[in-house]
Amino acid sequence: MQERMRMQEVAPGGYRKVLELNTYVQANVNPTLLELIKLRASMVNGCAFCVDMHSADALKAGETSRRRLALSAWTESPFFTEEERAALALTDAVTRISEGGVPDQVWDAARAIWSEKEVADIVMAAIMINAFNRIAISTRRLPEGA
Repeated sequence: MQERMRMQEVAPGGYRKVLELNTYVQANVNPTLLELIKLRASMVNGCAFCVDMHSADALKAGETSRRRLALSAWTESPFFTEEERAALALTDAVTRISEGGVPDQVWDAARAIWSEKEVADIVMAAIMINAFNRIAISTRRLPEGA
């Protein structure tokens, strides 16, 4: 497989806007939770570049290999907190939005844990990583060293 283009070189202004959203969520979402959101959405979307990058980033940030691997089956895994599970459910729903939107039970579970602003920031994090996944998949971005 060959990369089609480097979006950051061909459309730098648009790419910078997605980077700005990344900067926003980094400042507003717990770093551990953010890495789980990025890795989970990338798994759901099948983005090899992003799975590779965010798996490595999560490891560097102190995430365990066990939890990184369990993320692919998080609904069946005992390794995630109630807060993480709510964020992962919201991430899955936002990522799979065309399959029925974000169900009330998913939204309500997140709101039972976080403020309206915190939920908004988690949604923004899911939107951000989905944008990067779509850039990487459509341009066939390869993992570093591939």
